[in-house]
Amino acid sequence: MENLTFSVFPNDGLLGYRLFQAGCEQCTPLHSFGPFIRNHYLFHYIISGRGFLEITEADGSIRHYDLEAGQGFIIYPGQITTYSADQGQPWKYVWLEFDGLRTAKHLNDAGLGTAQPVYQPKSLEQADHLRDIMLYIAGHSKASTLRLIGYLFLFLDELVQSSAIQKPPHEERLRDFYIQEAISYMEMNYARELTIEEIASACQLNRSYFSKLFRQKEGYPPQEFLIRLRLSKATELMMTTEMSINDISVCCGYPNPVHFSRAFKQRYGMSPREWRCKNALPKQDI
Repeated sequence: MENLTFSVFPNDGLLGYRLFQAGCEQCTPLHSFGPFIRNHYLFHYIISGRGFLEITEADGSIRHYDLEAGQGFIIYPGQITTYSADQGQPWKYVWLEFDGLRTAKHLNDAGLGTAQPVYQPKSLEQADHLRDIMLYIAGHSKASTLRLIGYLFLFLDELVQSSAIQKPPHEERLRDFYIQEAISYMEMNYARELTIEEIASACQLNRSYFSKLFRQKEGYPPQEFLIRLRLSKATELMMTTEMSINDISVCCGYPNPVHFSRAFKQRYGMSPREWRCKNALPKQDI
């Protein structure tokens, strides 16, 4: 299709962040996608035209959003969504599918969430900048991983800074410090048995209060962050070393390989061995 550009990216990420795909499409009238469930975050920016987004809730109810040029919409992992181009003014959009350990926090900073999926820019100039960053990623699939992840960070920053519903800076620097301390503690100790009580204690916080604060800042509980961190480290080891799956399991805080495999499959949709076969880096002669 001459009006469609599309790229699929390799699964080599940085600091837990990954780009999965990006593209730009001039849709035909009433062109639709869904209902579908995504495994990662998916953001569309509307360059021109109109369309709508529908999100199906667990109880079967549907939220409907009419959208137009200059707006965007975010789809969260696990949501059932359908989106369709207008009949008279079909939209053209650029999209990114991505993930990362702190993605939910960045989206929250932009004022976005599962209950508020629509992006509205502060100005046309900022919206154009966001669009151009996305178009660069969509058009440069052969660029180095460092460059692509760098542009992903630029995209996330611009999304936050340009959002008309961006959350104002909070005067809660001490609370932010506690969360960063917790993340640093998990990064240093994820390879061993680690409890939420221990992490909260290291931050000198009550466990209940710590868990509530962490969820507010990051978008999910600390236990989920720890699981994602461990599995992200596991994927790095599977790509860059020849360690056995069992050894990787132990190195990433899962002394029981069965528990590791179960958690990995729930997160990535396949077993660790299948993932390694699919994502192994090519061997190079020395």
